[in-house]
Amino acid sequence: MIEKSGFRIILVEFILLFVFLQLNYHLALVLLIALVFTLIFFRDPPRKVGLHVVSPADGKIDYIKGNRLEIFMSAFDCHVVRAPISGFVKSVSFKAGRTPPAFRRVEDAKSNEIIIEGRDGMFKVVQIAGIFARQIVCYVSQGDIVEKGQKIGIIKFGSRVVLEVPEGYIFTKSVGEKVKAGETIALKHDAQAA
Repeated sequence: MIEKSGFRIILVEFILLFVFLQLNYHLALVLLIALVFTLIFFRDPPRKVGLHVVSPADGKIDYIKGNRLEIFMSAFDCHVVRAPISGFVKSVSFKAGRTPPAFRRVEDAKSNEIIIEGRDGMFKVVQIAGIFARQIVCYVSQGDIVEKGQKIGIIKFGSRVVLEVPEGYIFTKSVGEKVKAGETIALKHDAQAA
């Protein structure tokens, strides 16, 4: 499946590819490579949603401290962002800022913060734009009800995602591990025995 916000870009690239096939095979080859990259980037594979708190994004965990975990999403990761829990969208706030390389952690980056109130407290998902990610798309609004694993946004062309969980939760993954959106990433202390 292809994520809906990629349809327009893919259509334009496909039309240009057809035109350049008639005019210049070298430019058509470059466009074909761009089209393949775009298809890879905007892919939206079905996901099996895990138990407990699930990862909001695909990528590599590059930071964990306390109740905060950060995921670096390379150009080859799926960039659809998903709800880590079921709950009520308490707030959505966009913050303009810089767009440094996504592998760098900076405080003043362009971002979109989504607070989801779950059974056990507030969960924060932050979509952060990187140097190539100029557009953050959010699919939810304040007051929406979301289901765990539901698509809540996408960050176009490279980025990072932050997940903050309430006190009493522990992360089940470590720095350096790859994660997929929808797989279990955190659970409550008392759920360890379950």
